[in-house]
Amino acid sequence: MVAFDEGRFGLKTWFRRRWCPLGYRPPWVVDDRYEWCWLYAAVEPATGTGVFLLLPEVTGDCLQVFLEHLRREMGDVRVGIVLDGSGSHRSSQITWPQDLFPLSLPAYSPELNPAEHIFRHLRKHLSNRLFEDLEALQSALVDELQVFWTDPTVLLSLTSYSWWIEGTRAIMT
Repeated sequence: MVAFDEGRFGLKTWFRRRWCPLGYRPPWVVDDRYEWCWLYAAVEPATGTGVFLLLPEVTGDCLQVFLEHLRREMGDVRVGIVLDGSGSHRSSQITWPQDLFPLSLPAYSPELNPAEHIFRHLRKHLSNRLFEDLEALQSALVDELQVFWTDPTVLLSLTSYSWWIEGTRAIMT
């Protein structure tokens, strides 16, 4: 069972707290360019396995591309994909690959999706930075994702909720 979501990353600066001497304003750098890419992420919280793909938008077509990529990465096992109620997730354009099946989260409950923590972690590392263009941002994203591939315990620490692991075991038995 994998948790799936997509997160928007763009050139507009994300702000996080900065320390500064008392009486001084923090030196913020600002970029208001509205150029975005979307990181599609599926994570298996029980093992720390993650599958990621950068795509240009959130549409049924892009979700279809990701699902086919996920099918290739996961092999021939039956996989439940936990996802939210986004319009692209319910698109009639989607043809679910064999042995991949959707499991919907309750409405307005992003806290139940372990994949949400991946985006929070990535934004923490990319905040207060300017990127020349979308390609530079994507390169920085891939560098941050590299940590998940080289050390799956980082992904486990972000996503392995005890109730998720217990629920997955109960479903599989």
